Amino acid sequence: MNVPQHIAIIMDGNRRWARARHLPEIKGHEAGADTLENVVEAAEKMGVKTLTVYALSTENIKERAKREVWGLFNLMREGYRTKLKKMMQNGVKVNVLGELHGLPSVIKNIIMQIKKTYIKNESIKLNIALNYGGKNELIEAIKDLIKEGVDVNKINEQIIEKHLYTNGQPDPDLVIRTGGRVRLSNFLLWQTAYSELYFTNRLWPDFDRQELKKAISWYQDQKRNFGK
Repeated sequence: MNVPQHIAIIMDGNRRWARARHLPEIKGHEAGADTLENVVEAAEKMGVKTLTVYALSTENIKERAKREVWGLFNLMREGYRTKLKKMMQNGVKVNVLGELHGLPSVIKNIIMQIKKTYIKNESIKLNIALNYGGKNELIEAIKDLIKEGVDVNKINEQIIEKHLYTNGQPDPDLVIRTGGRVRLSNFLLWQTAYSELYFTNRLWPDFDRQELKKAISWYQDQKRNFGK
């Protein structure tokens, strides 16, 4: 069975899910956090080795109302205590991709705790893209190359990849976007060059194990030739 080893997910639709139920928007994000926990478990059981999820973009932090952003930060703090710790105890290796600069100290401290956590019997990697932007990731990589004085004639794909947040990890085989939008929204722009892109109208809080299986089944029907 050809299971994608790395799946990236743009978790879209939390706010629309809440509005459709006449609930505060934060309730949609809470439901989305529950969905993430279930999807990580389902993906691990299906044989997926890496899952990368788009939690909060640099644009979200800049453009959305401060009340909503701080509500998300509080949800993340609670989610670390109630969900992530349990997931890590069960073998989930968590990494955070993005810029620490601009995040509140409480979130920075959580990220530091995650980095320090030793995972016994790792079952799956979970990359959480937080304060992340694909263009900014490339800009930071270029800055690092300049600081290191790398000869411009020696710059190649391998050197650039070593300076990305995903250094050492395989590129996504499959990108899933929920919520009906058909775009990448500045997500893993370098890494998704040859990923298969799957779009569904299902809002993220309603995305379950069966929807994941449907996306993987679609992926298995694709012919991947990487430009050959």
